[in-house]
Amino acid sequence: MKKNSKQITQPRKKIDPLLLRAHKVLSAYAAATKTQVSVYDENFTPIPEMSRSGDFCQHCTRYMSCQAGGQPPECPKPRENKVQKYSADPCGEMHVRAIMEAHQLGGICIYMCDLGFMFWTSPIYSGGSFMGALRGSGFLGIEIPDAAVRMCRMSGGMVSETEVADKLALFPRGDSEKISSLAELMLACAEFISAGVKDHHATLKRRAKQQYLLTTRIEELKKEYPADTSPPSYPLDKERMFLASLRRGDTEAGVNLLNELLAFMLFSNPDKFNYIQYRAIEMVVLLSRIYANPGYTEQILLETNNHYLRSIQNARNIEELIDVLYGIVEHMAGQIFSFQGIQHAAALKKAELFIWENYTRKISLEEIAGVLGLSAPYFSTIFKEEMGESLSSYLNRLRVEKASRLLKETSLSLSEIAGACGFEDQSWFSKIFKIYTGFSPGRYRGRSVGTIYEISPDNISENYQSVIAREGIRQFY
Repeated sequence: MKKNSKQITQPRKKIDPLLLRAHKVLSAYAAATKTQVSVYDENFTPIPEMSRSGDFCQHCTRYMSCQAGGQPPECPKPRENKVQKYSADPCGEMHVRAIMEAHQLGGICIYMCDLGFMFWTSPIYSGGSFMGALRGSGFLGIEIPDAAVRMCRMSGGMVSETEVADKLALFPRGDSEKISSLAELMLACAEFISAGVKDHHATLKRRAKQQYLLTTRIEELKKEYPADTSPPSYPLDKERMFLASLRRGDTEAGVNLLNELLAFMLFSNPDKFNYIQYRAIEMVVLLSRIYANPGYTEQILLETNNHYLRSIQNARNIEELIDVLYGIVEHMAGQIFSFQGIQHAAALKKAELFIWENYTRKISLEEIAGVLGLSAPYFSTIFKEEMGESLSSYLNRLRVEKASRLLKETSLSLSEIAGACGFEDQSWFSKIFKIYTGFSPGRYRGRSVGTIYEISPDNISENYQSVIAREGIRQFY
């Protein structure tokens, strides 16, 4: 029996309905904007019947000697158990990298090819999983003569500059504002097409911003503390300022200080996920102590804290953990009662600033009250009610925190440190320091621990201990 000589072709894989929807939306986008568009699948491969490329892409395909190949690092692996494939077109790797960058930055990447044409891309998702991407093009990012020279050089002189210039005249010049608007419109299309997880692009954008801010601060810390120097101690002063800012309802300052604390933890403990997770739990416990809405019963507070703590425990990586913590802080700040809507908020914020600028010298209750235009007894009352401690306690704790850092990070004498932190004399400094730390300044300086409070399960509040006992939450150490 003769074998059939006709080549048997494999049927094309059925296209995902989400990509069909993308094609429909993108066709309308192309018609309205006079652009050229492409739809990519989850394996970073452009779908031919869903792509409208111009002559400039055909020029590259014909004349570019280097072919796309290799596997770009750190692909987002959107679908598990899928073999990654890359476009065979010459610029395939460039487009793949752009899609990956859009995925990391929260939805948009604008870039230019070697010939000077502009591109923009946005990823699409289903249930939080990467499903493909949209890509737009059709505008020059450089002048026609410059683009013509590049195309002639690529073709090795096989196409004249005149012929190339005639083709390029069909493509308008795209200024940055126009290209940015087209990219934003495509992102809106991608968000409309994506299914299963609401605001997924917004989540990506938010996390990208968080990572940028943290990375910037970590780089600053690297310059402040080179590899051959001793690492800094935990910034208890910033932690105190963080809690105080939320207590008075200053969410913006609280988030900025949270960024400082997270940057310090990531800088001092790189690749230690459990440590950062434990610190996040500790931070939520501290926040719960000022989460004093009178309309909440203890049971409601416990259940709320339990929800927050489980969110931290369920985070799979540093990026998710940080995003969860930012969300908790912003939500808690909006619910904290102490400073919400009270007439003293501005006065106490001003008082705190004055204290931080003058704690190195002797300052009195009367002086601070005078700066605020309040009587000393009245200021003393509202300060204790809203800050949770007396002014003298607040000042002593602040000075002890500053002194503890100087003891560990400098060789200043005890009398010099006492003077630098606003204590009347060395004797009074030693007495107050021991009350707050349990150690004399000299003994504290000789200890190996770099901060006043050691991290241990004993630092967890009684409320959280009861949650652990009742719910069986795993402890990390």
